[in-house]
Formats: sequence, C-alpha cells, structure tokens
Amino acid sequence: MSFDRYGQDVLSGDWRSAGKREVPVAEAVRDLVVEEAASGWCGAVVRVENRTVELEDRHGRTRVFPLGGGFLIDGEPVVLQPPGKGTGTGSGHGRARTASGSFAVDNAPARVAQASRIFVEGRHDAELVERVWGDDLRVEGVVVEYLEGVDHLADALAEFSPGPTRRVGVLVDHLVPGSKESRIANEIGRGTHGGHVLILGHPYVDVWQAVKPSRLGLEAWPVIPRNVEWKHGICQALGWPHRDQADVARAWKRILGTVRSYADLEPSLLGRVEQLIDFVTGV
Repeated sequence: MSFDRYGQDVLSGDWRSAGKREVPVAEAVRDLVVEEAASGWCGAVVRVENRTVELEDRHGRTRVFPLGGGFLIDGEPVVLQPPGKGTGTGSGHGRARTASGSFAVDNAPARVAQASRIFVEGRHDAELVERVWGDDLRVEGVVVEYLEGVDHLADALAEFSPGPTRRVGVLVDHLVPGSKESRIANEIGRGTHGGHVLILGHPYVDVWQAVKPSRLGLEAWPVIPRNVEWKHGICQALGWPHRDQADVARAWKRILGTVRSYADLEPSLLGRVEQLIDFVTGV
C-alpha cells in the first residue's frame, strides 16, 4: 500500500490556530507582581478599575496601564483581568512572591543563624521588618535584634564585637541631620567598629510613619506637638484609645495589620532595609 501524501485536506480542522500558543489569563489581585512588557515597568498591583490596573514599584512610584494582554509574570506572557472573573489561573500563576517582593523559595528550611546581625531600635521596628522581610531573612539566616532605643547601640556593639565575618546593620529612626540619632551614628562610624557596621535610617519620628498613611485611610500622618509623646499623640489625633501603653500596643497592632507587602511601606524605609540585608549577607 502506498502513502498518498496528497490525500489529506490541509485546510481541514482548526488550521488558523495551529501552532499558536494560548496566553494564560491571570487575575489582577492586590500585591501580584507583574511587568508591563512594552515599558518594562515592574510593580505590584495596588488598584484595579474596570479597564485599568495601577502598579507600584519598589520605590513607591505608580503607573496605570490598561488591563488585557501585554503583561509578564516571571517572564511569561499573561492577560490581566479584574479579580473574580474565574480564570482558573488566578493569583497563583507563576512563582510565589514574599511580602518583600522577592521570589519565594519553596520548602526551604530556615538556615542556621549567621554571625552577622541586624539591629533595630524597638519591638515595633522588629515586627515590621519581620512582617515584610521575614521570609527572606530566614532563608539567609539573618537574625534581627532590637535595642530598646538607639542610646544602647554603642553598648550592644561593644558586646557583639563586630568584625569581618560578624557584620552589623543598624536601622535607626529619625536619622536626620542634627538629631541625637545622627550624632550617635557619626560617633560609632568614627570608632573601632565603624568598618564592620552600617548604620542607616529613615526620616520618620517613629517607624509607624513608614506605613503609608493611605493604608489607614489618611492623606498624611497627623503632626504631633513636640511636647506630646508621639505615639500617644497619634492615637489621640486618630480618635483611638490612648490612656496607657496597652492602648498604644493595640494601636500598633491595628497599623501593622494593614501591612501585607512592601507596597504598603514608604520607599525611604524599603531601600534602607534592603541595603542592610545586602550588607550583612555580603560577608
């Protein structure tokens, strides 16, 4: 029997779609990190309208793009559509991201703690760093310790004895020219540990202000008179209970509860924490 190579109708079947790759559909859920292919803009989804999506990058800048095709997730093309459309792919498309925006490492056990450390001023700073960068720090084996105030930094460094393989990164509140914090940082930088310690900070009176006020429905954080304890003043200005420290603790939990990813924090904090992580892991 001979094969009739002309016997098959080449136009039969779905010849128009033959060889074409179907682009998957993904829901534009909040905090999903995508790239707009034409511009190269990469950011997390912060707002979705009927026909547009707003993306915020690591520096807090935002841009609005039309929904539809032309987006990438992990380098793979997708079609973005509003949440709740039942795409089957949803927010689970592509590799998962940590709250800091980095790729999650599946089933990775926490590393044994490395010698280097990151010091922060207080418990609230430590909890905020854990909320956003905790997964990354566990993979790297970096421990975050809090000082209960920058006044204790010199003693903590003397006890820790930083060195070439024992670096310390320090995150300081209100690190602005002329402040007490800046004077302490300058003194330590000129001291014996200066080469193995990196002190960075944000301009805010307290790390609470590093949370974007819009996450609390505010246009800006209230301005508190200098003769009023700042956290109590914030609670009072917002109409929250502020009688004692327990009220302040509950207020912080309320604020921390609005933070789901790096997109909820001010860029002036994001960059400093990432610099510190790079410093202590670059041994």
